[in-house]
Amino acid sequence: MMQRASLLLFVAAGILAIGGNEGRGGFSGFDAFAAPVAGPGSPTPSRGPASTPASGDIVDSALNIIPAQYTAMAAQLGKDAGIAYRYGPDAISSGTAHTGPALYKHADIRLDAPAPSYPFWWQVGRPSSDAGSYSSNQGSIAFVADAPAQRVGVADIQVSNYMHGVFAQSPQLSWTRATVDGGGIDSITVMSYREQGIVSGDPVAMGRCTGRPGFCAQGLVAFQNGVIGTVGSNTAQNRATVKLPANKVPTAIAMTNDSEFALVTVWDTRALKGQVAVIALAGLCDGCDPRDASRWYNYWEEWMGVYPGLPNMGDIAFMKILGYVDLPGMAAPTEIAVTTGMDQFRSLFQGGSTAGQFVGRANSPLTSHWRKFASGGAHEYHYAKGGVAVVISKSEQKAAFIDLKPLFSYFNGMYFSSNVSQTTRFGQAADQWPFTFDVQASQKPAVVKTVSLGARPTAVRTSIFGPTPRAWIATQDGTLRIYRLDGFAPGDGWNVAKGNPQAGNIAEVGTVTGIGRNPTSLAVSKGEPADDSIDSSNQQVIVASRGDNRINWVRFASNGNSGRIVRTIRHNEMKDLIAVEDADNFANFGYVLTALDYAGKAVRNYRYGPVIFRDGGACPAPAGCPVNGPVAEYGGAMLLPGKPFQMNSANVP
Repeated sequence: MMQRASLLLFVAAGILAIGGNEGRGGFSGFDAFAAPVAGPGSPTPSRGPASTPASGDIVDSALNIIPAQYTAMAAQLGKDAGIAYRYGPDAISSGTAHTGPALYKHADIRLDAPAPSYPFWWQVGRPSSDAGSYSSNQGSIAFVADAPAQRVGVADIQVSNYMHGVFAQSPQLSWTRATVDGGGIDSITVMSYREQGIVSGDPVAMGRCTGRPGFCAQGLVAFQNGVIGTVGSNTAQNRATVKLPANKVPTAIAMTNDSEFALVTVWDTRALKGQVAVIALAGLCDGCDPRDASRWYNYWEEWMGVYPGLPNMGDIAFMKILGYVDLPGMAAPTEIAVTTGMDQFRSLFQGGSTAGQFVGRANSPLTSHWRKFASGGAHEYHYAKGGVAVVISKSEQKAAFIDLKPLFSYFNGMYFSSNVSQTTRFGQAADQWPFTFDVQASQKPAVVKTVSLGARPTAVRTSIFGPTPRAWIATQDGTLRIYRLDGFAPGDGWNVAKGNPQAGNIAEVGTVTGIGRNPTSLAVSKGEPADDSIDSSNQQVIVASRGDNRINWVRFASNGNSGRIVRTIRHNEMKDLIAVEDADNFANFGYVLTALDYAGKAVRNYRYGPVIFRDGGACPAPAGCPVNGPVAEYGGAMLLPGKPFQMNSANVP
């Protein structure tokens, strides 16, 4: 989306390129591909004498937690040792580093006329004096810093950008970063947390909602010391944090479709059990204080009120931990995914002069407008009615499915009824809104099913919306398991059967094999150039195989129960692929995929479809400017002062 002209442009010093010594570290238990040493089961954490760990793992041969190994690893999750545990084996130990073909790369050209007030490097198009339909994708990256005392381990970058007739497909500094901190690679938001003494230690996990362009303005980042905070983007810089108790170590984050809630997996090192922390989120205008309404303004039609747990545009200004959901038989959750089934565009006005605008501002305050959202009201179908979270444990070889309907039903019932009067006094106390689980237990999500996989799960992703909700779980042997989620992701509730879905609705319905050894990342597919009729976000997933050092697109059948690989990227400059993230296509199409090279300390971009400019120019529709190569071309690289391992991005307001 277009960014507001009032925002200050910084002067950038150029693209940061910092090298460093290569190296690997940590546990060796996942440094070789091997069948599990024990079959499935439902063991409980071991509290007796220490057992022999399964080759550097945190469990013994019966998949029981070894307390000493568990607590030791919990303190290392954001360091090399933790990455080796969570994401090993790598391409180097697998013999696949630098094994792909060479890919075509355009020259990097600085935009000089008309020149922005900061360095901007483009690769495709032809400079024009007309600014055109500006669009950009901004990303946040978590990395293991070479010098933790100097770097915060979270980077802000520009993934892709269009302006003045040219397209930038090489990762580079955002126009907001300028010369901050001698190069601007560190997140401005996270730097402020460190300066205030809020965060210490390393980033462990990142999360952001996903779906339609223009939403999901901010992501969240979790730190080793238990702090969960907003990470910011170029035009969304609200700062909000919460902190977990000292014995609860975060491992992964997922955000619901419209940034209503964050779900954070936790290792409880005192009780030796796994949990999911449930955090209510409230969006607000950028730079706005939740407690000073006198300075609020129209920010993309965002709510003019603090409404934790309601759909919002993603510039999070308030967060509160509601409580924790225990994971029976799972002590060491490693990843989480979530879907409500809600299409974000359903939270917009659907017709008339306000069509396409978010419903928040026009319906603020809710104390005056709640009836419009109640049953039979004009906005009855503009918000989520439930959801499902899927949690995996790599060591325990399990997946747990959590029903979020109690949470959404309770919050909707409070906001969209006369109970709304109880939601005006917000704060962090248990009896302030939103109330904690201790005060109102009925809202607590419930684990409805836990399954044993018989193999190490390495990544998990869910479809976003649509009639056939699915969860996809990748296992280290290169298999993608497909689970149906019938009834658990009801979206806005239109044409959905009443009542509560049953645990039997969750079942494995198919597999896709050959996705590559050790698939450490499953990314949402945000566009498909080969067939624009494909609902890519719900019918495809992009797989990063760390063991084979390659990227695969998996497309699912119309019934969602089977799939096949339709595109593969390998590259001779890729040393150690660990994660991928697809860029939004808004206003102008670019089909840019970002891949993180852990040991190579680099962010690498690949373009796998044509560049198409909305306003014509050098790349007009329908053909645009094609890819140079049979599958993809190399967009370029940005070196980092450390090893990247997680990323999220979005086209943001």
